[in-house]
Amino acid sequence: MGDAKSFLVVGGGKMGEAILSGWIVSDKGPALDICAEQVSVVEPSEDRRAYLTDTHGVSCVADVAHAPCADVIVLSVKPQVMMGMLEDLCANPAFAGADGESARPLFVSIAAGLTTASIEAALPQGSALVRVMPNMPLSIGAGASGVCAGAYASAEQVQYVADLFGCLGAAVVVDEADMDAVCALSGSGPAYVAAMVEALRDAAADQGLAADLAETLALQTVLGTARLIAETDLTPAQAREAVCSPGGTTLAALDAMNAAGFRDVFEAGVAAAVQRSKELAQCR
Repeated sequence: MGDAKSFLVVGGGKMGEAILSGWIVSDKGPALDICAEQVSVVEPSEDRRAYLTDTHGVSCVADVAHAPCADVIVLSVKPQVMMGMLEDLCANPAFAGADGESARPLFVSIAAGLTTASIEAALPQGSALVRVMPNMPLSIGAGASGVCAGAYASAEQVQYVADLFGCLGAAVVVDEADMDAVCALSGSGPAYVAAMVEALRDAAADQGLAADLAETLALQTVLGTARLIAETDLTPAQAREAVCSPGGTTLAALDAMNAAGFRDVFEAGVAAAVQRSKELAQCR
């Protein structure tokens, strides 16, 4: 898509900040061409605007009515307020695309649950839109993002967005029908992993281990196991089996966990997140 593009991030919250800051400091792929001077942010909080400018060197405005147009516009607001924001955005002449198709920006939505069709209906006809479901570890360059195309986005634009988010971790292109599952898995997944670390810490503390030491060991165990699987040829099943000696402690633990509904817990959680993602798609 070319170099030296301008970017507008609508919504300067935690995820919006993680994305813009990651791109600015990244030394990978298309993010190499992004610097703070190319990024503007729409953020209603005066304190937050001052923080973003002081910390990242980006320019900020209070609302989309005063926002400049940009080559790439990242829609980083809550699903519940997205449609109202888009109405205000489209009232800004800078976003009307009056100069023709080539003058229109590429829109990127990270709103959970909202389909490309619902967002496209609120944008100027024919607007190119790519939907992304990122997660918070992208703030340290270790994110996992699902990317899908809207009706008017070209294959080149979809790949460009995938490459941009790939600069912040891993990004995969999926069909939109899979996005609710992506949201439930990787989008919400960091909370599941953090909750597991808490549970392991508390369980070990109940057995007499100091809580701070238990948390350190639990966190390193999760990190090390993820790296072991990611950086070797081991599958998750093979990594699990490698730790399990016949009649040993690990099998005893897994048997007890399975009897207590270990897999059922994850199945219930992912299903609930998928359902909530579908409900958010109805928000207008």
